[in-house]
Formats: sequence, C-alpha cells, structure tokens
Amino acid sequence: MAIALAAGLVSGSLSGLAVVNLVGVQSPGTTTLPPGEQVQQVTLDETSAIINAVANVAPAVVTIQASVATGGTGTGSGFIFDPDGWILTNKHVASGADTLTVTLADSREFEATLIGTDTLTDLAIIKIDANDLPTAPIGSSAALEIGQLAIAIGNPLGTYRDTVTTGVVSGLGRNIEAGDGASSEQLNHLIQTDAAINPGNSGGPLVNSRGQVIGINTAVATSAQGIGFAIPIDFAKPIMALALSGQEIARPWVGVWYTMITRQIAADLGLPVEEGALVDEGPNGAPAVYPGSPAEQAGLQLGDIITALGGRRVEESRDLATLLLPYRPGDVVAMTVLRGGETLEIEVTLGTLPAQR
Repeated sequence: MAIALAAGLVSGSLSGLAVVNLVGVQSPGTTTLPPGEQVQQVTLDETSAIINAVANVAPAVVTIQASVATGGTGTGSGFIFDPDGWILTNKHVASGADTLTVTLADSREFEATLIGTDTLTDLAIIKIDANDLPTAPIGSSAALEIGQLAIAIGNPLGTYRDTVTTGVVSGLGRNIEAGDGASSEQLNHLIQTDAAINPGNSGGPLVNSRGQVIGINTAVATSAQGIGFAIPIDFAKPIMALALSGQEIARPWVGVWYTMITRQIAADLGLPVEEGALVDEGPNGAPAVYPGSPAEQAGLQLGDIITALGGRRVEESRDLATLLLPYRPGDVVAMTVLRGGETLEIEVTLGTLPAQR
C-alpha cells in the first residue's frame, strides 16, 4: 500500500573457530606449540539477535491483497496475533476493499473478513477461517529507548515476501500527517525508525531483539531517507482484546481540544503548573469542549487544566490520548482539574470516539 513503512534493527553475529595458546604465525594447516602445550579449540555457534527474532515472528507475518470491484488492487502486510486467524494490519491496507486475500508464510491463501477499523489510528483487524496458526509474540512499547535495535518484516512492493530490514528506534512520540494525496489522517505518538521501508510493508510488524512485536509499520517520509513510522503496539492492544471478546472495535472519547503544557508554555501564559493538558480552543475556532460530548456533560470548561486521569499524571510523555488507551466507552474515569486556583475531582463517563475526529 502507498503509505507503507517499517522499522528495523542492527545486530552483529558471531561465528567461526577460535584457537587459543598458539605461538607464532604459521602457514595454513600448520601450528607449532611449545613442548607440553595443548591445542584448545572453541567453536562459537552462529548466533544473531536478528536471526532469532525473525525466526520467532516471520511465520506469523502475512501478505494482504486488497481488491475492489473496479479492478484496482493494493498490497500490504499484517501479522497473526491469535491462532484462530485474527490478523492486525493497517486501516489503509484493508478498508474500502471488496475482497481481501491473505497469503500465509507457508503460501496458503485465504479470503479474509474485515472485522473493524480503528477510529483513533491507522489500524484494522481482519480474520481468516483457519486455526492452529503461528502467532507473533506481542511485546510492549511502554519502555522503548532511542537507539535500541528494531526489525521490520513485510512484503515490500507487493513482490518480495518475508523481507527483513533492520535499523534502530530513531525517535519516539512523533506526530505526522499521513496520506496518499487524496486524503490524510493525523497520527500521533508514533515510533520513528530508520529501517528501509517501501510500499507493501504497511501493517507488518516492527520487532525488538527478543522477537516481540513493538509496533505496526504504517508510514514513511517520501521526501527523506530512513524516516519511517510505526504505531506502538500498546495502542493496538485494546482493540485486539475487544475483537477477541466479540465486541465492536471502539475507542473512548472525552470531547475536548487541549494543549499539552510545557515549562515554556506555562511561563508564556502564566499558568500555575508546568505540566498537564490545557483545555483550549481547537483549530479554525473549534470550541474547546464539543457540544453534547462527555466533557460537556461532566462540566469541563475552556481554560481548565487536566492534571491527572484515573490517578495518573498528565505529562508530556503521557497525554490524555495515551492515558485513555486502557479504557472502553462507557467507563467512568476520574479527572483531576485545576480551575481558577481550585483543584476539582470530576468524573467523566467516556463516550465512543467518532470517526474522523
């Protein structure tokens, strides 16, 4: 698909034969030792974090061909996260297709059903009628570090199945506008990587050195080299759980525009705190609090500063969208709010995030 990308990682391998206690330099096949010395040979097995990680994940990576009735086709990637045929991929790979065909790593083909798409980010879940399938081990994106190894596995250009690219985690918390020219979508809190990414990699896994999925490859900067982006796997876990439990894929919604407070913003605006979410006017004059939203019903106002949600501090690395991830529509969550020098505890009944918010 046209917005594909992947991330990778760098690793070395050890192989060969080490001979210790040798004296002098001899021609090949000859070794001279002092009297009584023994030759000790130590053979190091060829080992590699990349090889082992790929062996863990590659059997669960699939190729997805999306076809429409008018004859157009597109190709992307995905991975199996449950042995009964549940597959995670990108929304832009699966949505809008009349037919989805999944090719497994063992070359078997299945028609797939689109279970649902995510209203928060570029994710979709599809399913094939199969069981006892290999699954990709799911890791965590909560404690990633810039510079750590990363591996991308996918189907670049729709031709080179099971391609592995390597690189590092180049950045965290990136926000981008992704699209194909006809439409675009704001994607936030992404993992940046420098692995080689090409169309067709979209939806494939980004893997750590332990062979665990840490992200879903979703976009690449076409005007640069080595700048790709992946959705953190922790963003996908809630919708994966909903799908497996037979529930509709939905995201919680509060209904406010906000600006994340930094030390500089606090100084510029004379705010009483240096972190939190300032309920602020949206783009093009959009109201800070959506009419009829859960936020309005709970009494949130323009100028409120949300300092905690569910007992967890709102800070630059954990904004409201991130803190809302574990919740579902209908959950009641407590917010700590500063208003005019007073600290308030406000309960909000979460709604369902509408599409295209």
